[in-house]
Amino acid sequence: MYENSFPTKRFKNTFEFLQLHVEPSEKILDLGVENPFSVILKENGFQVENTGGEDLDDNLSTIQSFTGSVITAFEIFEHLVNPYGVLKAIPCDKLLVSVPLKLWFASAYRNPNDLRDQHYHEFEDWQLDYVLNKAGWEIKDSIKFTNPTSKLGLRPLLRHFTDRYYLVYCERTKN
Repeated sequence: MYENSFPTKRFKNTFEFLQLHVEPSEKILDLGVENPFSVILKENGFQVENTGGEDLDDNLSTIQSFTGSVITAFEIFEHLVNPYGVLKAIPCDKLLVSVPLKLWFASAYRNPNDLRDQHYHEFEDWQLDYVLNKAGWEIKDSIKFTNPTSKLGLRPLLRHFTDRYYLVYCERTKN
């Protein structure tokens, strides 16, 4: 059906994982501006709206006023100074999160020309698990996967064997 419609392995894995936990009829708020993956979701029948580019460390109004059933945060929490505040503010009961994992052989992404386009966190799986649990989320399912590249060198070779992404499905705990 969609085998050749995904530009990356990351999108294919994320889409298949999302399909396990979210029905197309559920309304999704995807944190971050519209992106190639949110377009893929819409093209496959999912009801998706995106945040408008506001600084989610300082402005949680779009999240707090959301009336749907699912929040997705695909490769967004590493760009926030305080992902915990966002996690606490989510009003619905379902959450899907993916983050790049910290790699011992590559430093965190940094863009000196744009302070918002850099990674303040690159998580180990246990760190994301801890923040999610502390914010009131229970992890129900998770996967890790690699991100191979066709470049030559030691680091590109290691990317064939070392998990780069961590994707989790969570539900709000009843506290």
